[in-house]
Amino acid sequence: MKRQFLAILILIASFNAKADEGMWLLSLLDGYTIEDMQSKGFKLTAEDIYSVNQACLKDAVVIFGGGCTGELISPDGLLLTNHHCGYGTIQSHSSVENDYLTDGFWAMSREEELPNPGLSVRFLRYMDDVTGDVLDGTENADTREEYEAIIQGNVASIAAVANAEGKYESTVRPMFYGNQYFLFVYERYNDVRLVGAPPSSIGNFGRDNDNWMWPRHTGDFSVFRIYANSENEPAGYSAENVPYQPRKFFEISMDGIEKGDFTMILGYPGSTQQFLYSRALKHFAEVSMPMRVDLRTERMEIMDRYMQQSDEVRIQYASKYRGVSNAWKKWQGAIRGLERLDAVQKKVKFENEFREWVGESEDRTEAYGDLLPSFEEIYTELEHFDVIRDLMGEAVFAIEILRIASAVEYMMMDSIPAEEILNRSKRMYDDIHLPLDKEMFRTMMENYNDLSPVEFHPDILQEVNEKYKGDFNAWTEDVYDKTPVRSLEALGDFLRIYERNQGKAMKKLKKDDLFIALDQFRNIYTQRVRPAESVLTESLEHLYKRWVKARFEMKPGKRFYPDANFTMRLTYGEVKGYSPEDAVKFGYHTTLSGVIEKSRQDQPDYVIPEKLRELYEDKDYGDYGVDGTMPVCFTASNHTSGGNSGSPVIDAEGRLIGINFDRNWHGTMSDEMYDPGMCRNIAVDIRYILFIIDRFAGAGYLLDEMVLVEEEAPTVVEADAGMN
Repeated sequence: MKRQFLAILILIASFNAKADEGMWLLSLLDGYTIEDMQSKGFKLTAEDIYSVNQACLKDAVVIFGGGCTGELISPDGLLLTNHHCGYGTIQSHSSVENDYLTDGFWAMSREEELPNPGLSVRFLRYMDDVTGDVLDGTENADTREEYEAIIQGNVASIAAVANAEGKYESTVRPMFYGNQYFLFVYERYNDVRLVGAPPSSIGNFGRDNDNWMWPRHTGDFSVFRIYANSENEPAGYSAENVPYQPRKFFEISMDGIEKGDFTMILGYPGSTQQFLYSRALKHFAEVSMPMRVDLRTERMEIMDRYMQQSDEVRIQYASKYRGVSNAWKKWQGAIRGLERLDAVQKKVKFENEFREWVGESEDRTEAYGDLLPSFEEIYTELEHFDVIRDLMGEAVFAIEILRIASAVEYMMMDSIPAEEILNRSKRMYDDIHLPLDKEMFRTMMENYNDLSPVEFHPDILQEVNEKYKGDFNAWTEDVYDKTPVRSLEALGDFLRIYERNQGKAMKKLKKDDLFIALDQFRNIYTQRVRPAESVLTESLEHLYKRWVKARFEMKPGKRFYPDANFTMRLTYGEVKGYSPEDAVKFGYHTTLSGVIEKSRQDQPDYVIPEKLRELYEDKDYGDYGVDGTMPVCFTASNHTSGGNSGSPVIDAEGRLIGINFDRNWHGTMSDEMYDPGMCRNIAVDIRYILFIIDRFAGAGYLLDEMVLVEEEAPTVVEADAGMN
């Protein structure tokens, strides 16, 4: 009965959405959604997208690694994702002698494909609404603790049944803050090999200068292959494994795109928070994001300075720098976008309307009258702890030597043999440049000291202010000179003491300033911040569950979608440009001529391979160019978020036309508030990908296993988007 009621409630709330907004669960593609998609040009059915009875589009989409999406493009397990999603893997195979980040990598046979220990992909096999089963028995709970215990027990039982034979991985995820629950069942494949990646001058063309920006000219893709055992089942890496035979793979459209064409994306958006209370959004936009931006700016300046001085350091920190800069730039766009939308005041206005609606009925007042005052009270208290949490994440534990110290300490506490500790630690030291990290330590410690309330200062900071008279540089020099984890060699010497007398070694750690700082910061977070945040957050979860339910009741004609939580979603829209400012208009696509124009600026972010320039000058575009031009990227109005990186962009026939890799900077506030006039996803055109694989890399043999479809005359490509 509960399941039926909630399904009806959400179905009632499934009309009149803003154009192109929404991240829809595949099993909830009701008639209205499909009809709306078809009215915009979609030619397929709901069964073609998601089915448990037949192969469908969802079977061609995977979770790639831990936080991206990928898609199958051949019957032999060939997979596309973004270059930035494969970046860490490409880096792991790179060295000064074989710099695949700079030069690219292409396997010219399957024997040359590179294995990647730890890299896996997951297929969604099916999902199911289990709301009734999860909530079963909660009506008998007398306390919140009993209620949560019943839910946790039910969730564990449901997942265990779904994974009874050990073949699948199962998880139950709440939607609409626990107003609905879904079971997701995955199959994981662990043998994923690198097939090809363009040089970073193509795969990351524009680098930080262009990140989150439009017009864009980035060939952000990489190629992998999934392997399985002889029965086509998951298996660890083995030379005996064979290419995986997927249930479904994408055909590739060669027809190109035009303004207004239908587009659809399947993928795994990570996190959105559209239901945020106004005070929470205000703190996020005016305190949290600006502080994190400032801290990352300092970290990036330090990394960049050292990376420019050494190729070895550049390779060590390339992936780290990109990881830091990605959110750094996004947050700046989100801050501006929320200000432009006057988002906080829009929230306040709605909350005033909600207050009036509640006051119109005694039943509503009893059910929901406490919501807004409770939100205000909790967020007022929570803000105090959020600042410390942000500082811990962006300053303290951004310091790598602290992470090394923590790992070594835990291994010693677990009595792991000295030789094994040393072997496990070697990889961490391979990826750290101590002079850089030392400067990072000093700078971030100063920031924590200056930005945090005194009551959250560890005692050791008081010692710095007294013993070192506030000279963080002198303290840092002492810390790095004396700590037993200052280098792999020093750790080896220290572990000989540990081998002889574990207790003595642990006592020495307790007297070391680095380990003292680590312990004190950790205690502040685990004993004071996290417990308080946990209690407050738990209270908020219950408030938001009622808040969302109340909004369903208040707006029965509004179409709601659950916030993203890294479960498979469908979004749809159209190929479309946008106008960010008065008298500024961006077109919907870019071409190779834009790459060449940028390369003439003599900036490091815009250096291109000479071969790409030659292909451009010769107009050697093969079957992928159109009337003397080479399409590169395009924008559409699909609602995306982090995790959608690598997602397939699909046309009305269900064919692949591009790979999603970014959002426009003016629309990065879409995780909190969507603006249909401004929010755009950015994709690399599939024709540019094929051109790079074939004409640039000379790996055209890969196209022989793809299905390329051309049904219409090639689209005439207009001027570059940046020039419209």
